[in-house]
Amino acid sequence: MKWLTILLAAVFIGLWPQEMSAAPSAKVEVSPEILKSVFPEADRFGPEDGNPPAIPAYSNDELIGYVFSSRKVAGTTGFSGKPLDFVIGVDRDARIVGVHLLEHHEPILVIGIDDADLHRHIGQYIGLNATDRVSAGPKGLFGGAAGDVHEVDGITGASITTSVFNDTILRASKIVARSRGFIPDSGEGEEGGVDYDRFRPLTWPELIDEGAVARLSLSNADIATALEKQGVPEKVLAEFSTAPDGTFIDLYAALATPALVGRNLFGDHLFNKLSSQFNPGDEFLFVAANGRFSFKGTSWVRSGVFDRLQLVQGGRTIRLIKDMHMRLDNLQVEGGDEFRETALFVIPPSVEFNPAEPWRLELLISRAYENEAGSARHAFVEFTLPYQLPTEIDRGSGVNDAASAAQKPLWKKVWFESRGKVGILVVALLLLLTALVIQDLIERRPKVYRTFRLGFLCFTAIWIGWYAGAQLSVLNVITFVQSLLTGFHWEFFLLGPLIFILWSFVAVALLFWGRGVYCGWLCPFGALQELLNEIARAFRVPQLRIPFAIHVRLWPIKYILFLALLGLSFYSVRETVVLGEAEPFKTVYSLSFNREWGFVLYAVGLLAIGLFIERFYCRYLCPLGGALAIPARMRMFEWLKRRPQCGRECHICAQHCTVDAIHPDGHINPNECIYCMNCQIIYYNDHVCPPMIRRRERHEAYTEAHDEAVAKGKGA
Repeated sequence: MKWLTILLAAVFIGLWPQEMSAAPSAKVEVSPEILKSVFPEADRFGPEDGNPPAIPAYSNDELIGYVFSSRKVAGTTGFSGKPLDFVIGVDRDARIVGVHLLEHHEPILVIGIDDADLHRHIGQYIGLNATDRVSAGPKGLFGGAAGDVHEVDGITGASITTSVFNDTILRASKIVARSRGFIPDSGEGEEGGVDYDRFRPLTWPELIDEGAVARLSLSNADIATALEKQGVPEKVLAEFSTAPDGTFIDLYAALATPALVGRNLFGDHLFNKLSSQFNPGDEFLFVAANGRFSFKGTSWVRSGVFDRLQLVQGGRTIRLIKDMHMRLDNLQVEGGDEFRETALFVIPPSVEFNPAEPWRLELLISRAYENEAGSARHAFVEFTLPYQLPTEIDRGSGVNDAASAAQKPLWKKVWFESRGKVGILVVALLLLLTALVIQDLIERRPKVYRTFRLGFLCFTAIWIGWYAGAQLSVLNVITFVQSLLTGFHWEFFLLGPLIFILWSFVAVALLFWGRGVYCGWLCPFGALQELLNEIARAFRVPQLRIPFAIHVRLWPIKYILFLALLGLSFYSVRETVVLGEAEPFKTVYSLSFNREWGFVLYAVGLLAIGLFIERFYCRYLCPLGGALAIPARMRMFEWLKRRPQCGRECHICAQHCTVDAIHPDGHINPNECIYCMNCQIIYYNDHVCPPMIRRRERHEAYTEAHDEAVAKGKGA
């Protein structure tokens, strides 16, 4: 192992300084040089102002455009779930004149992507209009972009990050261009439905006057009159008579998703945070009130349903539930009141709420009383607060096909473009799942198993690895863990359809079979090692067998690597990605060996060792295997069969195990098993497995004796 340690040190320490400068620092400020680079036609820049904030660019004292931060404008985050920031210049024609990547934390870009390739990709947006439809994501098998869509070359090995960059640059540019009037209301590329980006500063009274915030004010007398009509006796209504003009509730409601409403109510920081924190398609319902009556009540804490409020649109009633609720404290709107009670409800797309259509908020009030006969009764009264978006941002409910496609959340666009690959992968996984379920039938037919095994490994190594680029990584696991701690959002993981599908399958497979299904069948690098070792065996390359006592002491390396990566991720993403290069996956599959010699030497070295020690990397160095092995003991079933003679009379299975996961006593270590099923082929083979050989020989002897007896009987 000494030479391996030296090789690792040479790769990582030798290349560390030159690679550390590859990614932009999160501490970099927008310098005059950056401003000039993104808007070269400007001779001076003004102070940042407006909503969203942007820096005006001038030429001969004439305003020619704006420079802005995508993060400040749109609250952008990358595929890693960490902040992503571009400095972008847009002129008065809504044309992008410059783009500079100021901050990112994308693992694929920290090491392995050349600065020149990154700048070349970003430079393709210069000259495009903010309203243009641009395709830069992964291409599916069903055609490319439509005729009215501009295509830009993606970043090699970083298709998901490319899609995120594309969405960030165009969305932020469009928001600023529209807010400054560079995109006319009737201009080409305008969406139907709701104009979420239009903004101008409004005070609280102005929001109410223009209908952006709806109001319902009820006095004690209003409630008493309504309850009296329901037959509530006067003695119950006495509580309202002491101050009939007093405020029972002063209720306000608004659709806060559009910037004209939400940005004015919450301020830039909170509005951008909300826009980036929740899923695309979510709508924000703002509710606030003063007065003696609480629109929330207390029963929702136990029941999970707000029984005093309900949202109604057309003939549909949408119940507001606990999972939709978000606490809201201070409003930033100028002239706003100090409310007794506020709430923000997040309405998901699944409820099919249409923000462009009118809706109403129904306030439900009940009172218990006794009738003249002494029986308990309940009276219910309902008050309605209608709402319609201001005409300034309401473009009607009709949306043409092109606009509808443009408004799709980014992850939906990526899934649509990858639908061919998704279909192929799903079919392959169903085929593997079928094989695993009927494994007993396959294991009794060695030739069928052998053909299926080699064929599927070729599919995994070539199609999943190189063509589809769906090699899973321990960094996926760490990103998932980090997201659980910092705020989980499905859309980040849905940006990679094939990765998402594979991880979903692996999660299910872990419950049934342990880690082995992925490591033994779906890992492209593992499949490549095994196929190369098969070729080596065909050419009689000698195979080295590490003594089991040493073998078990090398197992912990991969677990230590995983724990080191996980711990380091809480300190620094960059250093985590650097240490994550212990995985050669990016070199082999994402970049197809097209990178610095040290990384190529490391990857080739591991594959070369695998010619002599089958799956050497899988056995000892793979942190992803270590991560998957941790929950391996939680599997529900023991599908691999063993005999009492295993480990006592016979060690044939252990000698043929691909990764030496069978202990000398015969039991299989589920943390190390890759579910190749070689041991099961031997288990059913009556020419290899000693108990099966004896059973076959006894059967043959019995058959022979029986045949002889029959023959003698006939002869007699």
